[in-house]
Amino acid sequence: MGQGISVAVVGAGIVGVSTALWLQREGHRVTLIDREGPAAGASYGNGGVLASAAVVPVTVPGLLAKAPRMLLDPNQPLFLRWRHLPRLAPWLWRYLSHANARETRRIARAIHGVVADSLSEHLALARGTLAERFVVPSDYLYVYRSRQEFRADAFGWSLREELGWQWEELEGPAFHAYDPVFSRELGFAVRFAGHGHITDPAAYLRALAAHFQTEGGRVIRAEVTDIAREAGRVTGVRAGGETIAAEAVVIAAGAWSGALTRRLGLNVPLETERGYHLELWEPSAMPRAPVMIAGGKFVVTPMEGRLRLAGVVEFGGLAAGPRRAPVELLRRGARAAMPGLRWKEERVWMGHRPTTADSIPVIGEVPGVEGVWLGFGHHHIGLTAGPRTGRLLAQMISGRKPNLDVAPYTPARFARQRP
Repeated sequence: MGQGISVAVVGAGIVGVSTALWLQREGHRVTLIDREGPAAGASYGNGGVLASAAVVPVTVPGLLAKAPRMLLDPNQPLFLRWRHLPRLAPWLWRYLSHANARETRRIARAIHGVVADSLSEHLALARGTLAERFVVPSDYLYVYRSRQEFRADAFGWSLREELGWQWEELEGPAFHAYDPVFSRELGFAVRFAGHGHITDPAAYLRALAAHFQTEGGRVIRAEVTDIAREAGRVTGVRAGGETIAAEAVVIAAGAWSGALTRRLGLNVPLETERGYHLELWEPSAMPRAPVMIAGGKFVVTPMEGRLRLAGVVEFGGLAAGPRRAPVELLRRGARAAMPGLRWKEERVWMGHRPTTADSIPVIGEVPGVEGVWLGFGHHHIGLTAGPRTGRLLAQMISGRKPNLDVAPYTPARFARQRP
């Protein structure tokens, strides 16, 4: 690539910042553009877990039968703003069409490709920066009420086993000896070693972005409204009333990426899975490691000065504000899981997870538009998969072949969809 090329990265979440850093290390001149600045969206409010074993998508067999009951039960982690349903319906139909064994297995293999080495990828990304201190190797546990409840998830666990995952099972006294903070009503846990978590996701990402700038990268706070092209090739992006010249562009704007890709003639079926977190500041106790409370589908992650509970799926679009019910569900879940826990302050957040209809992220070049690359659609695994996605994009833009088959992630799979 000689002296490298000029690249504009749209979106300063974990995928965008990772891409910018890896491109910079490849010798390119990189500009990072975001309408709110680094770590303002889902990368601010995620669960903080480097969840490499989280390869099973939401669309497992049987979801179609369960979903209506879940929507009507206030104790289930699925919510819908009903006025959004007419817009959601076409996407939702495609999404649910993947809820079968063959498709779930295919999706799990694709997810595994970008999350399996998450801890080492984050360590490599952060090495030599002030962000290193936020990356903590740790266990990761899935916690159930009983072995029987664990067995009800047998299909997902069989997929993990097929992909080579190994784990330790902790039952009854063994689990409570491992971590006594949790209720005796939770009697079974699956422990994965070799995982990790981020102790302050926003500070971590801002430290990475600051290092990018120290090394000569440019950060611009502006909204990108279009991609400039001539003769089928990108020439830059239009942002803040001006055109920023670039020889390549990466769209990594999370749930806001769809509008830009449609301008390029590519209709990626993208929806926001609105997620919530509840932070408990100055808690009376900390879990030993991040935990997924399997029955409630939320994670409990120890962070600097607080516990973060994150999870819940709400379909309601990009414009509507947060609701109380998902937060109240998280609060009830916290009290049930850790009945002796006390804390001094609560903080609440809601954000947008970008989810494709097939639950597989979009990573690769836009067909028919030379020089425009996509990196979004990571739903629940954005933090986990961000550094690997950024490295893959940097390799492809630099003309190098990645050591992973990137065919499952190609944007071309949506090329026949009408924008």
